[in-house]
Amino acid sequence: MRRKVDFLVIGTGIAGLSFALKMSPYGKVCIVTKSKAEEGSTNYAQGGIAAVMYTPDTYEKHIRDTMIAGDDLSDPEIVRITITESTDRIKELIDWGVSFDKNVSGKYDLAKEGGHSEFRVLHHQDQTGAEIEKTLLDLVKETKNIEILENHFAVDLITKHHLGDEPDNNDKDIECYGAYVLNKANHQIMTILSRYTMIATGGSGNVYATTTNPTVATGDGIAMVKRAKGEIDKMEFIQFHPTSLYNPAEKPSFLITEALRGAGAVLKNKQGKEFMQKYDPRLSLAPRDIVARAIDNEMKISGDDYVCLDATHLTMDVIMNHFPHIYAKCLSIGIDLTKMMIPVVPAAHYTCGGIKVDQYARSTIKNCFASGECASTGLHGANRLASNSLLEALVFSHRASLVAIEGYKKVSFKNEVPDWDAKGTVFNEEMILITQSLKELQGIMTNYVGIVRSNLRLKRAYDRLQILEQETEELYEKSVLTEKICELRNMISVASLIITMATARKESRGLHHSIDYPKVYS
Repeated sequence: MRRKVDFLVIGTGIAGLSFALKMSPYGKVCIVTKSKAEEGSTNYAQGGIAAVMYTPDTYEKHIRDTMIAGDDLSDPEIVRITITESTDRIKELIDWGVSFDKNVSGKYDLAKEGGHSEFRVLHHQDQTGAEIEKTLLDLVKETKNIEILENHFAVDLITKHHLGDEPDNNDKDIECYGAYVLNKANHQIMTILSRYTMIATGGSGNVYATTTNPTVATGDGIAMVKRAKGEIDKMEFIQFHPTSLYNPAEKPSFLITEALRGAGAVLKNKQGKEFMQKYDPRLSLAPRDIVARAIDNEMKISGDDYVCLDATHLTMDVIMNHFPHIYAKCLSIGIDLTKMMIPVVPAAHYTCGGIKVDQYARSTIKNCFASGECASTGLHGANRLASNSLLEALVFSHRASLVAIEGYKKVSFKNEVPDWDAKGTVFNEEMILITQSLKELQGIMTNYVGIVRSNLRLKRAYDRLQILEQETEELYEKSVLTEKICELRNMISVASLIITMATARKESRGLHHSIDYPKVYS
């Protein structure tokens, strides 16, 4: 099956939906999502979205906080662009109908999170992402020219190597003509041709055994661009959220938002003693990389499976007005957070690197944008400042739309693209080959490429991964495509990028912390 659309969007989070809304007046938009449209990281984002709204906050303060959190590896120009455009993008969200909490004076009730010097995080209780997702998705469904294909999996970007011209890694003349997309219901591969393609596939947290990411976060967009010889950047910087709820039987791990610490909750060990004073003067509100390493170190010293977050001194009014979802979740497993400390552990949370893009979200593949967690804009550097990610997605999807509006009429469809060739493939009747490989992959990444690393661990991870990659490629080539085999292949590809880039970075910086390159907590 073949179809043509002006704009192909892969992903239904804030990055994809906001881009689709802006492009709909100019042509036909097709959004592809591998699960239900609302299923993605945006929907699970609790804390909020950072932006400068009122004094005494200023753009300069937000810029400085972002650069400090990123361990001075953030691109200063990108940081300035993102922060100075923050207010307009927030106003646009509000105009679209997103409801942020207000205080009794009628002003937006801004929260403060780790690494922020001012109160600047807009929120909707502790379900900000769900409010944004629902509002944008409702608008998209009401908008002419936008079609959503749920339960469709983007397999590969279509480039010239599908026309028999195999590009190499130094090829600067690669264009995207659309994507091959798997209809999960009938296993048929659709050929979708487009003028512009926006990759907004989210993160890759499921390469680790413990993650706050939804199960759909398997690095698909990053892997597709890698296969198409596009540039990938800074994948060594994987952010572990310091405080996921310790509940081993549950996947994904339930996130305890940083805003709870911003409201006054304090990290303690199981004996009720504070420990962050040993690591950073900002205590429980230090940036995430520092807090996650501190917790990891405390667990290694004590042998405990978790540390605790103490919110017992907060009033019920604060809890119910700002964190009702967290309160209900903890209560469901027997923890009354007004009387008991919450057991927490770090969990893989955010991919700071990804598809390298420029100031207008253009990847190194022509006519292909990337926005949101799958992209590496230069904003986050070595560590993401809390609540900057939703903002980043809005800013760069908007900037991509400016380029697409100006240029889409100049881009022609590549009609000679062949349909997918599935000759010689058979249904894989041994799912154990996939599930066991996934367990091995997640074990390798968790044990060798986690919060603290070493050259020896990275070498061992790389060697183990080579075997998995070869086995999976052989299985992929002879199999009728399914979501699971494609996801496994993508996760192995992403894991390889993380390991390779971590090995190449001969220093401890931000989220990449190696015992072979000692660095004092900073």
